Amino acid sequence: MAKLQKSIDKRNALVKATIELVNNNGFHATPMSKIAKMANVSPATIYLYFENKQDLVNQTYIEVKSKYTDYAFATYNDKVSVEIGFEVIWKRIADFKLKECENAMFLAQCDNTPIIDELSRQEGTKHLQPLLDLWRRGKKEGIIKPMSDYILYAYAINPLSFLIISQKRGEFTLDKTHIEEAYQSAWNSIKVCSR
Repeated sequence: MAKLQKSIDKRNALVKATIELVNNNGFHATPMSKIAKMANVSPATIYLYFENKQDLVNQTYIEVKSKYTDYAFATYNDKVSVEIGFEVIWKRIADFKLKECENAMFLAQCDNTPIIDELSRQEGTKHLQPLLDLWRRGKKEGIIKPMSDYILYAYAINPLSFLIISQKRGEFTLDKTHIEEAYQSAWNSIKVCSR
């Protein structure tokens, strides 16, 4: 049992080191040797868990995306109205990004650069299914603008990454008022305007 835990700890240390190094240096400036050194394992140990650097980053992305979406949808109930459902999900996403800043920054890097392969990106998108289903219902009910889910995500969710990065740089502080303003802006960007 102790051997299994030691193996899990090594793998977790490699994932954590990957997140930190990719966030600070970018994908291309993060060699396997640096990841191994930061994780306090031999470079050969990496290959017990991952095929190569791409596999390590892909698996890290899927794990972090899963953690992110598990958190985002933990309190969501698909029986509530579209507006309430979106608010619950959006505010949980904001909360995750504030509490798990390193993970959020890693996801932003992965989402905004071609470092993740297409299969892993598709796997990551599957984790967003409850949000995509909510948007589908909202479009059907005439509440959400009939646009591509990519455009909805770009306008409603992606701005949070910008705000989190601005906060991390010390340029801006996301307090409760700013969170509420950001939420209202997100909702207003995707809802059908009443006439």
